[in-house]
Amino acid sequence: MALLSRVVINYSVVFLGLVLLIGSICKADESSESVIEHVLTLDHSNLTQTVAKHDFIVVEFYAPWCGHCKNLAPEYEKAASVLSSHDPPIVLAKYDANEEANKELAKQFEIRGFPTIKILRNGGKQSQEYKGPREADGIVSYLKKQVGPASTEIKSAEDTSSFIDEKKITLIGLFPVLSGEEFDNFTAVAEKLRSDYDFGHTLDAKLIPKGDSKISKPTLRLLKPFDEPFVDSQNFQVEAVEKFIEESSVPTVTLFNKDPNNHPFLVKYFDSPASKAMLFVNFSTEKFDDFKTKFNEVAAEHKGKGLSFLLGDLEASQGAFQYFGLSEDQAPVILIQTSDGQKYLKANVEADQIAPWLKEYTDGNLKPYVKSEPIPEVNNEPVKVVVRDSIQDLVLNSGKNVLLEFYAPWCGHCKKLAPILDEVAVSFENDPDVVIAKFDATTNDVPGDTFEVQGFPTLYLRSATGRVVQYQGDRTKEDLIEFVQKNRDTNAKPVSVKSEPTPKSEPAAKSDSATKSESAKDEL
Repeated sequence: MALLSRVVINYSVVFLGLVLLIGSICKADESSESVIEHVLTLDHSNLTQTVAKHDFIVVEFYAPWCGHCKNLAPEYEKAASVLSSHDPPIVLAKYDANEEANKELAKQFEIRGFPTIKILRNGGKQSQEYKGPREADGIVSYLKKQVGPASTEIKSAEDTSSFIDEKKITLIGLFPVLSGEEFDNFTAVAEKLRSDYDFGHTLDAKLIPKGDSKISKPTLRLLKPFDEPFVDSQNFQVEAVEKFIEESSVPTVTLFNKDPNNHPFLVKYFDSPASKAMLFVNFSTEKFDDFKTKFNEVAAEHKGKGLSFLLGDLEASQGAFQYFGLSEDQAPVILIQTSDGQKYLKANVEADQIAPWLKEYTDGNLKPYVKSEPIPEVNNEPVKVVVRDSIQDLVLNSGKNVLLEFYAPWCGHCKKLAPILDEVAVSFENDPDVVIAKFDATTNDVPGDTFEVQGFPTLYLRSATGRVVQYQGDRTKEDLIEFVQKNRDTNAKPVSVKSEPTPKSEPAAKSDSATKSESAKDEL
């Protein structure tokens, strides 16, 4: 979203949060008396050494203020209790990535939101992101599979029946012998991608469901719950296998509705670098079938041409609408977000207009859509309001030192920062060379060529001479004032600022990723 591209924000982070908000977030068990000693508590002093001692360990990176982390905690504790009796025991640990002393080490694990759970193998030499359930039984079942062989041998029809989940992508390799280059390559890919897919292998072609059971050469069959029921590949070069899986595991049209089985495909969709075409429509209207048919036809025509397609139910897409700054009266609405951050939009689209509009886009005949609120007629509050249509005059060409906050109205940390930012603005009210301003990044498009916004709130100081510096400090009045004074244009003489005492604010993480939750960052 960038806010809608990698330039401005990470798709997978935000939309996973949106999907989880639909209803797959585990509920906190307020009455649970969890036995916390089953979860190993780590910090910067022992994380590296502890991980190095284990062939398999699971670490949750959390923040104490994160609501989703609090919801996960009792389930994680229960799972740790059960898994401590597994043979061999499976160790679950937690690491407060918001603690100042722990932050530097957490960066090595590329933590982009809370909670993030990492599966670490071979003393930490291999790292995979946990992508399983968030309730105790699901965590236990998922991790038991992860600690076993990367691929399950299928020896009977009963094995096939119990192994395959028709709602998930499953990969089964057929081999004449369970050795050799082809089998070794298959096993290597299974090990690498085991947290994303279920892998199985067999010596008997009759045990592979669907399709021809008389396969005579090594074959990899990918079973899927969308489009055609299966696809085969006989190229077992590692890169070819990975490419085959990646391309075959994305639906022609990804559905964004309340079905939790679509969750993994949504994550993959928004994590893809491809440009995205998204149609949001009410699935319950009598015209839906017509929209679905036309959209699927267009998607099939463009498959493999760098444009991926999503069909979103209006009822389930409220978070997406809020994020994109769309309103329900614009639906049915089709939106294209390119890989470089440009957007194209057609509101109140008719089903038979989809194909012609897409052709205009591919022919290069559409103008990008730039979203902006109206420029305020009155803008006399201490913190100035900047919109997309005024950012050139008030920020980029102002000749002033502008501290600009990118925020979302629903962001809890933005709300906590608001009164502090007001005090900072009042402190600089006698300085004609400094402006404190805010920019609603949900209703205005961020200039991605100047500012990179990967979460809310994000603050930048654009100096009078055009230098752009992102703020990474604590969100206190004193720290913000010091940052402005340090990074302002040196040609402009700093003036004394007011220094009234500021109430102590609740600590918050830097660059909190976008979710609708008031209490925490997005859940990964």
